[in-house]
Amino acid sequence: MNLPNKLTVMRMALIPVFLIFMLFPAIPWRFLWAAVIFGAASYTDYLDGHIARRDGLVTNFGKLMDPLADKLLVFSAILCFIPLQMTSALAAFVILARELLVTSVRLIAAEHGRVIAADKWGKLKTVFQIIWILVTLLTLWMGEIFQYLPPQLMEIAWLLCVVLQWLVIVLTVASGWNYISKNADLFDDIH
Repeated sequence: MNLPNKLTVMRMALIPVFLIFMLFPAIPWRFLWAAVIFGAASYTDYLDGHIARRDGLVTNFGKLMDPLADKLLVFSAILCFIPLQMTSALAAFVILARELLVTSVRLIAAEHGRVIAADKWGKLKTVFQIIWILVTLLTLWMGEIFQYLPPQLMEIAWLLCVVLQWLVIVLTVASGWNYISKNADLFDDIH
């Protein structure tokens, strides 16, 4: 197994560790540790792709597992945010629906011998998902640890989380629409 694929496997292995910190309130500074793990796992996404392209180590395993690992990491965080009231089930649904839709379009394209690579909108969406999740985790940590901070500071942090979430939702819908519209010819047989 080459290095990029090992990094992908490592990212998948970090997901249960991330979930342990998210799901067990008794762990001290759990949101900070979750942010560190999420950040490290997100960095492996950049690193494995960079190494694979640079060294010509692109494999079928990597093509399949890398995007799956990314989606599982992001979904694990977003789903943990619902009971913490850091996102809504509707927002989670929109993000999940877009990912399933784009994956379906890619599968249909593959049947036609076409590969649909991530475009700038999809990459931008991913970057802002990571930023939103990290900012939210750090805000949760601040709220848990620094209970004596000025309320205005926490209000600004919570507002930033909301703004980033809405930005992610807008980018999610826009990038999903972009994938569909660019590949509308794949659906020519729909009457």
